[in-house]
Amino acid sequence: MTSSMWVSITSADLARSAAFYEALGFPVNPDFSDEHGTCFELADNLHLMVVARDFFATMTTKEIADPRTHAQVGLNLTRDSRDEVDAIVEKGIAAGGHEPQPAQDLGFMYSRDLEDPDGNNLGFLCMAPDD
Repeated sequence: MTSSMWVSITSADLARSAAFYEALGFPVNPDFSDEHGTCFELADNLHLMVVARDFFATMTTKEIADPRTHAQVGLNLTRDSRDEVDAIVEKGIAAGGHEPQPAQDLGFMYSRDLEDPDGNNLGFLCMAPDD
């Protein structure tokens, strides 16, 4: 059996969030999208559900963290090159996102963080090939 991963994050403004993630180039899967949430296909078997906060609250008895003030999870996506990392972060900034800290170049890995308009953090990185 092949597993797939469905990651859900909250949004205070679903239309704004959908526009942001579409600007990053992530296609919407209309089969799993409605007025409560939008499904984005990040890769084969990897889906991002952007869910309205009030609807997300019906799925748990726990308090919903505010992503502007609390870190919940690290979502990191690889890209094939440093240029691709830079390009997607720049698209996100142009679409209303924010880069919360400077890029990190560790030699073996280059990464940049991007916060969506709700404060959810995405990391984009590329790994240096083995020599």
